[in-house]
Amino acid sequence: MRARTTATILGLAAIASAASAQDRPDQKRYFGLYKQLVETNTTLSTGSCTQAAAQIGARLTAAGYADSDVTLFSVPERAKEGGIVAVLKGSDAKAKPMLLLGHLDVVEAKRADWVRDPFTLIEEGDYYYARGTVDDKAMASVWADTLIRLKQEGYKPKRTIKLALTCGEETTFAFNGAEWLAKNKRDLIDAEFALNEGGGGRYGPDGKPQLLALQVGEKAAQNYTFEATNKGGHSSQPVPTNAIYELSDALKAVQGYEFPIKFSDTTRAFFGMAALGSPPPLRAAITKLLADPSDAAADTIVSADKMMHSTLRTTCVATIVNAGHAENALPQRATANVNCRIFPGETVQGTLAKLQELAGAKVKVSANAPIRPTAIPPALDPKITGPVKAVAAKHYPGLPLLPLMSTGATDGVFLEAVGIPVYGVPGFFTDADGNGTHGLNERIRKDSLYQGRDYLFDLVKAFAG
Repeated sequence: MRARTTATILGLAAIASAASAQDRPDQKRYFGLYKQLVETNTTLSTGSCTQAAAQIGARLTAAGYADSDVTLFSVPERAKEGGIVAVLKGSDAKAKPMLLLGHLDVVEAKRADWVRDPFTLIEEGDYYYARGTVDDKAMASVWADTLIRLKQEGYKPKRTIKLALTCGEETTFAFNGAEWLAKNKRDLIDAEFALNEGGGGRYGPDGKPQLLALQVGEKAAQNYTFEATNKGGHSSQPVPTNAIYELSDALKAVQGYEFPIKFSDTTRAFFGMAALGSPPPLRAAITKLLADPSDAAADTIVSADKMMHSTLRTTCVATIVNAGHAENALPQRATANVNCRIFPGETVQGTLAKLQELAGAKVKVSANAPIRPTAIPPALDPKITGPVKAVAAKHYPGLPLLPLMSTGATDGVFLEAVGIPVYGVPGFFTDADGNGTHGLNERIRKDSLYQGRDYLFDLVKAFAG
């Protein structure tokens, strides 16, 4: 769960810490897989997801999987951006398969910026440090490890279990393995539902677990370009029309605009539960918003929390600006990238129309390729939420479980576009600062990794029957 969850949500019970990392033989075996995956560079610039997929494939075949049950895939023009699909066959032909989805690629990491080598797994204090220790190699390694453990145990699932580990989730113009599988190999990944990243847990200031979250739906990510143009001229003779000023006015208009509040079934349930444990002013404001989304005073109180603010609506923010061509010339062109996270049910074109209205006639706004599928929120299905809650009660007794709409984006949108509902399941806890995910010095608590592994293993068995 990358987005910060408000510390005021629900008064919360602590759970006992797990045993020290790698106390059990199976944990030691898992650590070898996890370490190898983390230390395999899978950035788009210099790494190889194909290498990581092949390493996992070798481990699966060594555990007893037939070659026919392990599929390594890539395309010639993106040979290093491959992935893997593996299948553990179920005993009941009538039971539709389940899919475990994860991504192998990671965000870029520059050694000069990090305290430690980002591609060497370093154990320091209570943490493991390296790029991908959380996002998403914690879950990817656990899914692979789960299939290995089940095969070695001789476990016979009722429902077929499929695994898909892909590349391209973190980079807009990469080869996206999840999208490619959904469009070209749907039969290979066909499933009743998929379990994915996006859920999780949060530690409080005291270092104890506060809550768990099950992601049920997500926003759609879309980039837009704002462009102002002018014939330019000599800077010694300024004129009223200036591409930089016109672009600045357009961006200030976006900054000052709040998209209207919307609720989905998931976010309505989330805010209803959040209100229960919030202090009186916030509780009252949430209650008012649930009754009347146009209540501006209540919105001001609730939206003071950035996570809640983003959960209530579509958001758009300027992220990149480029302007001018010389220090002594009037700018001929000024452009900006505006990144939007679109609420389920709203559209790329509808958001574009609003941005163009805000920008005014002097600035052109266009939607950038690629345009991802519109997020389709899955149902709050008791067949999914039931096992998630039951297994959580065993591993994390006393912790509340909240349904959450992710304000970020995952590869789940590509599966949902072809009719496979995707749920971001709990498992790993992060600190309030997000543990350096997508940033510097990414880390995960050792207890979080091993507790999450145990939880996810039991959850897969619960769904598999």
